[in-house]
Amino acid sequence: MGSEGPSVVTVHVTGFKKFHGVAENPTETIVSNLKGFMQEKGLPKGLILGKCNVLETAGHGALAPLYHILESSTSESSNSGRIIWLHFGVNSGATRFAVEQQAVNEATFRCPDELGWKPQKVPIIRSDGNISRTRETSLPVNEITKALAKMGYEVMSSDDAGRFVCNYVYYHSLRFAEQHGIKSLFVHVPLFLTIDEETQMQFAASLLEVLASLH
Repeated sequence: MGSEGPSVVTVHVTGFKKFHGVAENPTETIVSNLKGFMQEKGLPKGLILGKCNVLETAGHGALAPLYHILESSTSESSNSGRIIWLHFGVNSGATRFAVEQQAVNEATFRCPDELGWKPQKVPIIRSDGNISRTRETSLPVNEITKALAKMGYEVMSSDDAGRFVCNYVYYHSLRFAEQHGIKSLFVHVPLFLTIDEETQMQFAASLLEVLASLH
């Protein structure tokens, strides 16, 4: 791409609705408000903010809309440079942001999802093998984390996205990304009680800036 002029990256974003124990999911707010926030702030050079969707916090329930938006974005954007799927999920016990390195082929939900499904030690994709199989993002997680920490955010890299719906969606997204030559990243955020909404919106904007600067 280097010789073809500046590279453009299109970032599509998802968050989740409420779920058991979390009546207001901060990622629903972040993703719903992100376009307006970025319009006011100004998009980083070389970045297109694509689709912003909020998914049901459900395994099977999130899949049909997830694949619909994944597939529609790849067909639309096939000629416009790189594509990154950025997924936000909440970790209600966290005190900092976490950039997730990988997802595991295991669904073990500690509580039923929003459609009542509560799998235990089930492979997310059977054809991928057993529940210990992992898929890693091809994005440089440590580099992204360091850049965000330099900007003053409480952030860490993580290699455990849990086993609930966040991991479930990330696993499917990583597999799709690998098959279609695009990239996928999952980031866990704390509750707004822990890190306030304004800071989390600024974090999302800074993360987009960091993703736009990757080559």
